[in-house]
Amino acid sequence: MSGEQRILLVDDDSVFCAVMSRGFKRRGFLSMECHSGERAIECCRHFQPTHILLDLNMPGLSGLATLPHLLACVPNVKLVVLTGYSSIATAVEAIKAGATQYLCKPASVDEILRAFSDHCANPEIVATQPTSLDRLEWEHIQRILQENAGNVSATARALGMHRRTLQRKLQKRPVRN
Repeated sequence: MSGEQRILLVDDDSVFCAVMSRGFKRRGFLSMECHSGERAIECCRHFQPTHILLDLNMPGLSGLATLPHLLACVPNVKLVVLTGYSSIATAVEAIKAGATQYLCKPASVDEILRAFSDHCANPEIVATQPTSLDRLEWEHIQRILQENAGNVSATARALGMHRRTLQRKLQKRPVRN
């Protein structure tokens, strides 16, 4: 079992986990799926993964809160954060907490494998172009929404914005840099 590559997939989307699991199994990995941060911590102790793919946005314990616990269980693991709600703030926080890399969904199994490789890891996140105002607004809204546990009304009040306006902004895809 020592030379075997084992990946722990931590995402609340069971369909996504099943697709990723099949892709990693085809590439020689033994895989295990967990759909919550709490469950991932339990599984990590006995499964002893060599790789972990971790989603940030999950009910209960978030990916960022789970990350240090997973690294404590398996200190030499390669951990990639994969999220549909990317922001510079969470990317920096994840890398500082010990993630090998930070990727945005959607990503293919091959892209994820490249992110796991040591030569790909880049702890310095450097923006080559200034971030647009629209992107900064989107990231700020996401951060305030997360602080309010997904409560749109509370987020709208915190932002000084009408709830319907906020709902329209939330329906849009993230703005590219």
